[in-house]
Amino acid sequence: MSTSKLGKVAVLMGGRSAEREVSLMSGQGVLQALQASGVQAHAFDPAERDLSELKREGFDLCFIALHGRYGEDGTVQGALELLGIPYTGSGVMASSIAMDKTMTKRVWIAEGLPTPRYELVHREQLASVSAEKLIAALGLPMIVKPAREGSSIGVTKVTRADELPAALTQAAQCDADILCEQCIVGDEVTCPVLGAGESAKALPVIRIVAPEGNYDYQNKYFTDDTQYLVPSGLPAAEEAAIEALVVKAYQVLGCRGWGRIDVMIDGQTRQPYLLEINTSPGMTGHSLVPMSARAAGISYEALCAQLLATAALDHQEVRG
Repeated sequence: MSTSKLGKVAVLMGGRSAEREVSLMSGQGVLQALQASGVQAHAFDPAERDLSELKREGFDLCFIALHGRYGEDGTVQGALELLGIPYTGSGVMASSIAMDKTMTKRVWIAEGLPTPRYELVHREQLASVSAEKLIAALGLPMIVKPAREGSSIGVTKVTRADELPAALTQAAQCDADILCEQCIVGDEVTCPVLGAGESAKALPVIRIVAPEGNYDYQNKYFTDDTQYLVPSGLPAAEEAAIEALVVKAYQVLGCRGWGRIDVMIDGQTRQPYLLEINTSPGMTGHSLVPMSARAAGISYEALCAQLLATAALDHQEVRG
């Protein structure tokens, strides 16, 4: 598609979530790439401007480079549906479900897809929660995280029973719902998916080797200590199975446009387990979707243009 036919494009970045800093980095990268491709693209920060200005200023499309709440959770998607401005990424329902790790797991489990065992703890239950029961159900180590945050914010790997109360408290500061999850020990990988429905396709798997296995916020975005291996070095059949699994996981949630799914591979059984899905993945210099796309021969600029060309509205999807 000719860039002139795309019209005036808003790159939504920043926003009000805990991932604002990362979103600004993603958005600037996307903005520069689109402008370099000849797109009439402009930065737009919903934390500083009302979304209604998009309509008043004649924007034709939105590239959503927002992460986390108010950007990846269906809220901005719903506003753009009402404004009638097509946008990149998943629609309202898929975005909302995917942002909630517990709801995502419920869908995957209902569809027979493998994901670690979990227990949901509500913030008001903190005073009465039984550490012994959680450990009996999930074992140690255990992962404790907010149900609706990203970028590893508020996440703790609990290795001893006495660490559990502090981990729960930290997660509760980010969200009223706290996800306690069985810790799968083994290889950590991630795999992007592009497209929608039956045409959805996986990009190459990336294997993540973080310092001491700690792939946290700092190691994701602000250090060069984490290794990202693409090709992943996994056996070809194993990688193919993971790609098929993530495509299925993406499809059953009703995602479109793009996404990235994190997976843990049990070191002993080699069984892959779905952890979570990002429906508005990072596009920073450290981000993994551009890295995987490069391995598939897709440049950063081409990836941004390709994603923008998929901008749509939910009702258009239904009509089509």
